[in-house]
Amino acid sequence: MPLHRVDQARQYAPDDLYALPGAFEPLPRYRIPDGTMPARAAYQLINDELLLDGNSRQNLATFCTTWTEPEVRDIMSETLDKNLVDKDEYPQTAELESRCVHVLADLWHAPDGTSAVGCSTTGSSEAAMLAGLAMQRRWRAKRRAARQPTERPNLVCGPVQVCWEKFGRYFDVELRQIPLLPDSLTMRPEQLAQYCDENTIGVVTTLGVTFNGKYEPVAEITRALDELARRTSLDIPVHVDAASGGFVAPFLQPDLEWDFRLDRVKSINASGHKFGLSPLGVGWAVWRDAAYLPEELVFHVDYLGGNMPTFALNFSRPGGEVIAQYYNLVRLGREGYTAVQGACAQVATRLADAVAELGPFTVLHDGRSGLPVACWTLTQPPRPGSDDWTLYDLSERLRLRGWQVPTYPLPADRQDVVVQRVVVRHGVSRDLAELLISDLKAALADIRRRHLSGAEEQPGFHH
Repeated sequence: MPLHRVDQARQYAPDDLYALPGAFEPLPRYRIPDGTMPARAAYQLINDELLLDGNSRQNLATFCTTWTEPEVRDIMSETLDKNLVDKDEYPQTAELESRCVHVLADLWHAPDGTSAVGCSTTGSSEAAMLAGLAMQRRWRAKRRAARQPTERPNLVCGPVQVCWEKFGRYFDVELRQIPLLPDSLTMRPEQLAQYCDENTIGVVTTLGVTFNGKYEPVAEITRALDELARRTSLDIPVHVDAASGGFVAPFLQPDLEWDFRLDRVKSINASGHKFGLSPLGVGWAVWRDAAYLPEELVFHVDYLGGNMPTFALNFSRPGGEVIAQYYNLVRLGREGYTAVQGACAQVATRLADAVAELGPFTVLHDGRSGLPVACWTLTQPPRPGSDDWTLYDLSERLRLRGWQVPTYPLPADRQDVVVQRVVVRHGVSRDLAELLISDLKAALADIRRRHLSGAEEQPGFHH
């Protein structure tokens, strides 16, 4: 019989994960630890802390992708080492990026015979800032050529995402945000003339307003600017912030003219990681012609092994998100994107209709046009100084079930209107929507009961 020697060290060594070195102390918060920790212990302890985060699938505030196919996860894992900016070392990744730009230029109807240009970015915010810089530099060059001052540029827009406020502050451009009219949820064309002048570098229109999901009337806005140009010497370009709508309108509203079919639209940005269905970290900027992207903004880098033109606010960047974007375009095609976005729109419509039936709500956007978003407000707002329940109370009740439904006031001049909004993105199924509707009904009944009885708040969970 073979003899076996007992390894006393192994016999008594603790191998339970929570008995491994490092598991007896809180994780470091302010300084790097002196020693090492077993990999599986570090992984599990950090993972345990992340349990305190909300469930991203129940986050109905975000427009960002929270569900992907397993193949996308494989792509992301297998391309962790690819640096997108190193186009000489990873030429095929660069080729896939170029294909995406070509596909989007075609999807957004870049005119035949022009040299449309574009680039990927870390998201639609960076893409918006790049487009803003291009408008600023073209305006400045035009003013200098005419021997006119260039000290006070401004950018005109309606209710925009915060990235445009950042652009104005970071690059010293006055952001002229047009307040909402009493009967409107978007900027209106008739408001433009009083905000535009010789220092206006451009007008930003939003294809899918963050606050409510509605499309701004891009074609009407361009016609208003055409009329302004006829009456004055102001020839103002339009940029379309299509962060979400750029991957929705071509499939659900293909006849809607908002893109390069309109001559005054010079640039478009979109987010690949929103309705583009890609993982977080990719956006796109496209110009209808190279003439609208000043050459002075393009850097030619040669120290990675080749001469590469780049236009970005950062440098090194993972290539996986761009490759995943190309995967989605190839995998889904026009038919697939139409089916996915159409399913989202149907769920948004079902949710909006159910909310309207509950009684105390007025639906402001129902997903039948614009983005697959449901947005509503209280028909009878709380009385000032009263103890009436609010939409904020409803958000808190829904959070007990894990739902994250944002509540916030509309932009100026309609801050008195408080709304709730649900973004129906890929993965928010009809079944999940029905569960949300059921929880809305239960939360509403509970709020009413407590409000009428004056009962004190009870714990949300009992053993």
